[in-house]
Amino acid sequence: MTFMPRFFISESPSRQAIITGEDSKHITKSLRMKVGESLVLCNGQGMDYHCTISSMDEHQVIVSVNSSVPTISEPSVSVTLYQGLPKSDKMDSVVQKAVEMGVTRIVPMLTQRCVSRPDQKSAQKKVERWQKISVEAAKQCGRGILPPVSPVTDFSAALRQAASESTILFFYEGGGQSLQQCIDPSCKEYSIFIGPEGGFSEEEVQFALDLGAKKVTLGPRILRTETAPVAALAAIMLTTGNMT
Repeated sequence: MTFMPRFFISESPSRQAIITGEDSKHITKSLRMKVGESLVLCNGQGMDYHCTISSMDEHQVIVSVNSSVPTISEPSVSVTLYQGLPKSDKMDSVVQKAVEMGVTRIVPMLTQRCVSRPDQKSAQKKVERWQKISVEAAKQCGRGILPPVSPVTDFSAALRQAASESTILFFYEGGGQSLQQCIDPSCKEYSIFIGPEGGFSEEEVQFALDLGAKKVTLGPRILRTETAPVAALAAIMLTTGNMT
Protein backbone atom coordinates (compact mmCIF):
# COMPACT_ATOMS: atom_id res chain seq x y z
CA MET A 1 0.00 0.00 0.00
CA THR A 2 1.39 3.39 -1.04
CA PHE A 3 1.41 5.93 1.78
CA MET A 4 -0.18 9.26 1.05
CA PRO A 5 -0.24 12.24 3.43
CA ARG A 6 -3.55 12.42 5.28
CA PHE A 7 -5.51 15.43 6.51
CA PHE A 8 -8.88 15.87 8.20
CA ILE A 9 -11.50 18.32 6.99
CA SER A 10 -14.73 19.53 8.55
CA GLU A 11 -16.93 19.11 5.46
CA SER A 12 -17.24 16.49 2.75
CA PRO A 13 -15.84 17.92 -0.52
CA SER A 14 -17.41 17.36 -3.92
CA ARG A 15 -15.02 18.24 -6.76
CA GLN A 16 -12.57 20.54 -5.04
CA ALA A 17 -11.27 21.38 -1.55
CA ILE A 18 -9.22 24.22 -0.11
CA ILE A 19 -6.72 23.47 2.64
CA THR A 20 -5.54 26.34 4.83
CA GLY A 21 -3.92 26.97 8.21
CA GLU A 22 -1.44 24.56 9.76
CA ASP A 23 -2.27 21.78 7.31
CA SER A 24 -1.44 24.05 4.38
CA LYS A 25 1.89 24.98 5.98
CA HIS A 26 2.64 21.33 6.64
CA ILE A 27 1.98 20.41 3.00
CA THR A 28 4.05 23.23 1.52
CA LYS A 29 6.87 23.67 4.01
CA SER A 30 7.32 20.42 5.90
CA LEU A 31 6.35 17.86 3.26
CA ARG A 32 7.43 20.12 0.37
CA MET A 33 4.70 18.69 -1.82
CA LYS A 34 4.22 19.91 -5.38
CA VAL A 35 1.35 20.44 -7.80
CA GLY A 36 0.30 17.08 -9.22
CA GLU A 37 1.11 15.08 -6.09
CA SER A 38 -1.55 13.10 -4.25
CA LEU A 39 -2.95 13.24 -0.74
CA VAL A 40 -5.97 11.98 1.19
CA LEU A 41 -8.63 14.08 2.90
CA CYS A 42 -10.92 12.51 5.49
CA ASN A 43 -14.20 13.97 6.71
CA GLY A 44 -13.78 12.43 10.17
CA GLN A 45 -16.86 10.27 9.62
CA GLY A 46 -15.19 7.31 7.94
CA MET A 47 -14.96 8.57 4.36
CA ASP A 48 -11.69 9.16 2.48
CA TYR A 49 -11.26 11.49 -0.49
CA HIS A 50 -8.31 10.81 -2.78
CA CYS A 51 -7.09 14.11 -4.16
CA THR A 52 -4.46 15.71 -6.40
CA ILE A 53 -2.92 19.09 -5.68
CA SER A 54 -4.01 21.47 -8.44
CA SER A 55 -2.51 24.71 -7.12
CA MET A 56 -0.83 26.11 -4.03
CA ASP A 57 0.67 29.24 -2.54
CA GLU A 58 1.90 30.33 0.88
CA HIS A 59 -1.64 30.65 2.23
CA GLN A 60 -3.58 27.70 0.83
CA VAL A 61 -3.51 24.44 -1.07
CA ILE A 62 -6.25 23.66 -3.58
CA VAL A 63 -6.90 20.02 -4.44
CA SER A 64 -9.08 18.25 -6.97
CA VAL A 65 -11.12 15.32 -5.66
CA ASN A 66 -10.57 12.20 -7.76
CA SER A 67 -12.58 9.62 -5.82
CA SER A 68 -14.16 8.85 -2.48
CA VAL A 69 -14.11 5.55 -0.59
CA PRO A 70 -14.98 4.38 2.93
CA THR A 71 -11.99 4.37 5.26
CA ILE A 72 -10.70 0.82 5.66
CA SER A 73 -8.89 1.42 8.95
CA GLU A 74 -11.86 1.73 11.32
CA PRO A 75 -12.56 -1.36 13.48
CA SER A 76 -15.89 -3.16 13.52
CA VAL A 77 -16.28 -2.53 17.26
CA SER A 78 -16.54 0.77 19.11
CA VAL A 79 -14.36 0.96 22.23
CA THR A 80 -14.40 3.81 24.74
CA LEU A 81 -11.39 3.97 27.04
CA TYR A 82 -12.03 5.17 30.61
CA GLN A 83 -8.53 5.83 31.90
CA GLY A 84 -7.63 6.49 35.53
CA LEU A 85 -5.60 9.71 35.40
CA PRO A 86 -1.90 8.82 35.64
CA LYS A 87 0.95 10.91 36.94
CA SER A 88 3.26 13.16 34.92
CA ASP A 89 2.81 13.10 31.13
CA LYS A 90 1.88 9.41 30.87
CA MET A 91 -1.58 10.31 29.57
CA ASP A 92 0.03 11.77 26.46
CA SER A 93 1.33 8.32 25.54
CA VAL A 94 -1.95 6.63 26.49
CA VAL A 95 -3.91 8.88 24.13
CA GLN A 96 -1.47 8.46 21.26
CA LYS A 97 -1.25 4.68 21.47
CA ALA A 98 -4.96 4.18 22.14
CA VAL A 99 -5.83 6.11 18.98
CA GLU A 100 -3.35 4.02 17.01
CA MET A 101 -4.98 0.86 18.38
CA GLY A 102 -8.45 1.90 17.23
CA VAL A 103 -10.12 3.49 20.27
CA THR A 104 -13.33 5.41 19.55
CA ARG A 105 -13.31 7.79 22.52
CA ILE A 106 -11.14 8.51 25.56
CA VAL A 107 -12.47 9.60 28.95
CA PRO A 108 -9.88 10.61 31.58
CA MET A 109 -11.25 9.92 35.06
CA LEU A 110 -10.36 10.56 38.67
CA THR A 111 -10.40 7.49 40.91
CA GLN A 112 -9.67 7.04 44.61
CA ARG A 113 -6.00 6.27 44.02
CA CYS A 114 -5.20 8.92 41.42
CA VAL A 115 -2.20 10.96 42.50
CA SER A 116 -2.66 13.52 39.72
CA ARG A 117 -5.61 15.77 40.55
CA PRO A 118 -5.50 18.89 38.36
CA ASP A 119 -7.83 21.78 39.09
CA GLN A 120 -10.51 22.68 36.54
CA LYS A 121 -8.37 25.17 34.60
CA SER A 122 -5.38 22.86 34.45
CA ALA A 123 -7.55 19.89 33.50
CA GLN A 124 -9.08 21.83 30.62
CA LYS A 125 -5.63 22.67 29.25
CA LYS A 126 -4.58 19.05 29.55
CA VAL A 127 -7.66 17.87 27.66
CA GLU A 128 -6.95 20.38 24.88
CA ARG A 129 -3.40 19.02 24.58
CA TRP A 130 -4.62 15.42 24.58
CA GLN A 131 -7.10 16.24 21.83
CA LYS A 132 -4.27 17.61 19.69
CA ILE A 133 -2.31 14.42 20.32
CA SER A 134 -5.36 12.40 19.27
CA VAL A 135 -5.65 14.34 16.02
CA GLU A 136 -1.98 13.89 15.16
CA ALA A 137 -2.13 10.18 15.95
CA ALA A 138 -5.26 9.77 13.83
CA LYS A 139 -3.51 11.42 10.88
CA GLN A 140 -0.39 9.31 11.29
CA CYS A 141 -2.11 5.94 11.48
CA GLY A 142 -4.81 6.52 8.86
CA ARG A 143 -7.89 6.68 11.05
CA GLY A 144 -11.28 7.52 9.57
CA ILE A 145 -12.46 9.40 12.65
CA LEU A 146 -10.95 11.82 15.15
CA PRO A 147 -11.40 10.12 18.54
CA PRO A 148 -12.53 12.79 21.02
CA VAL A 149 -11.00 13.20 24.47
CA SER A 150 -13.75 14.01 26.95
CA PRO A 151 -13.40 16.33 29.96
CA VAL A 152 -11.94 14.77 33.11
CA THR A 153 -14.73 13.13 35.11
CA ASP A 154 -15.00 11.27 38.40
CA PHE A 155 -15.12 7.49 38.61
CA SER A 156 -18.73 7.04 39.68
CA ALA A 157 -20.09 9.34 36.97
CA ALA A 158 -17.90 7.64 34.36
CA LEU A 159 -19.10 4.20 35.39
CA ARG A 160 -22.76 5.18 35.36
CA GLN A 161 -22.34 6.73 31.93
CA ALA A 162 -20.65 3.62 30.57
CA ALA A 163 -23.28 1.33 32.09
CA SER A 164 -26.00 3.17 30.20
CA GLU A 165 -24.16 2.95 26.88
CA SER A 166 -22.31 -0.32 26.41
CA THR A 167 -20.80 -3.50 27.82
CA ILE A 168 -18.22 -2.69 30.50
CA LEU A 169 -14.92 -4.56 30.59
CA PHE A 170 -13.33 -3.70 33.94
CA PHE A 171 -9.65 -4.61 33.77
CA TYR A 172 -8.43 -5.47 37.24
CA GLU A 173 -4.97 -6.49 38.37
CA GLY A 174 -6.55 -8.63 41.10
CA GLY A 175 -7.82 -11.15 38.60
CA GLY A 176 -10.97 -11.85 36.65
CA GLN A 177 -12.28 -13.62 33.58
CA SER A 178 -10.25 -13.99 30.42
CA LEU A 179 -11.05 -11.55 27.66
CA GLN A 180 -12.15 -14.38 25.36
CA GLN A 181 -14.89 -15.26 27.86
CA CYS A 182 -16.16 -11.68 27.94
CA ILE A 183 -16.28 -10.86 24.23
CA ASP A 184 -19.67 -11.41 22.61
CA PRO A 185 -19.48 -11.62 18.80
CA SER A 186 -22.81 -9.81 18.53
CA CYS A 187 -21.67 -6.90 20.73
CA LYS A 188 -20.32 -3.88 18.86
CA GLU A 189 -19.79 -1.41 21.73
CA TYR A 190 -17.48 -1.79 24.71
CA SER A 191 -16.28 0.47 27.49
CA ILE A 192 -12.97 -0.49 29.07
CA PHE A 193 -11.84 0.73 32.48
CA ILE A 194 -8.16 1.03 33.37
CA GLY A 195 -6.98 2.12 36.82
CA PRO A 196 -4.21 4.62 37.67
CA GLU A 197 -0.79 3.66 39.11
CA GLY A 198 -2.32 2.32 42.34
CA GLY A 199 -5.07 0.39 40.60
CA PHE A 200 -8.72 0.35 41.61
CA SER A 201 -9.85 0.15 45.23
CA GLU A 202 -11.99 -2.77 46.38
CA GLU A 203 -14.94 -0.39 46.76
CA GLU A 204 -14.56 0.73 43.14
CA VAL A 205 -14.37 -2.85 41.94
CA GLN A 206 -17.56 -3.75 43.81
CA PHE A 207 -19.35 -0.65 42.52
CA ALA A 208 -18.45 -1.65 38.96
CA LEU A 209 -19.69 -5.21 39.48
CA ASP A 210 -22.94 -3.91 40.98
CA LEU A 211 -23.53 -1.97 37.75
CA GLY A 212 -23.01 -5.06 35.62
CA ALA A 213 -19.35 -4.69 34.66
CA LYS A 214 -17.37 -7.76 33.69
CA LYS A 215 -14.15 -8.10 35.69
CA VAL A 216 -11.39 -8.98 33.24
CA THR A 217 -7.74 -9.94 33.63
CA LEU A 218 -4.82 -9.13 31.33
CA GLY A 219 -2.84 -12.10 32.63
CA PRO A 220 -0.62 -12.85 35.63
CA ARG A 221 1.72 -9.90 35.11
CA ILE A 222 0.96 -6.49 36.61
CA LEU A 223 1.02 -3.96 33.78
CA ARG A 224 1.77 -0.28 34.16
CA THR A 225 -1.19 2.06 33.81
CA GLU A 226 0.15 3.35 30.49
CA THR A 227 0.72 -0.22 29.19
CA ALA A 228 -2.61 -1.74 30.22
CA PRO A 229 -4.88 0.21 27.83
CA VAL A 230 -2.67 -0.61 24.85
CA ALA A 231 -2.63 -4.29 25.79
CA ALA A 232 -6.39 -4.31 26.37
CA LEU A 233 -7.17 -2.62 23.06
CA ALA A 234 -4.80 -4.91 21.16
CA ALA A 235 -6.42 -7.96 22.73
CA ILE A 236 -9.93 -6.73 21.93
CA MET A 237 -9.02 -5.91 18.34
CA LEU A 238 -7.41 -9.32 17.89
CA THR A 239 -10.30 -11.18 19.51
CA THR A 240 -12.89 -9.37 17.37
CA GLY A 241 -10.98 -9.94 14.13
CA ASN A 242 -9.75 -6.38 13.70
CA MET A 243 -6.05 -7.18 13.49
CA THR A 244 -6.16 -9.56 10.53
